[in-house]
Amino acid sequence: MPRAAFELIRDVLANMAAGQGVTVVPAHAELTTQQAAEMLNVSRPHVIKLLDERQIEYRLVGRHRRILASSLIAYRRSQLGAAQCRRRVGSSHGRVRAVLT
Repeated sequence: MPRAAFELIRDVLANMAAGQGVTVVPAHAELTTQQAAEMLNVSRPHVIKLLDERQIEYRLVGRHRRILASSLIAYRRSQLGAAQCRRRVGSSHGRVRAVLT
């Protein structure tokens, strides 16, 4: 078994053991705004706002928005990275504190 496949299965099992839901979606799959909202654990109107702000790439099929799973994953990773960048650790009189902005 390829190492990447082994690591993926290990991660899936670890998340399941922790009681977290796991969804396997091909990167080329197109999602509806409702499916994207469920994957991000936000409301559908919030996803539409993100699309309108061009934070997530999408295409129109008629009047319906379709989001590539890979675009949704890229957005999620960028948000996780931004949150880590905003985290600053400072020292004040010997105490260590983390500040989230």
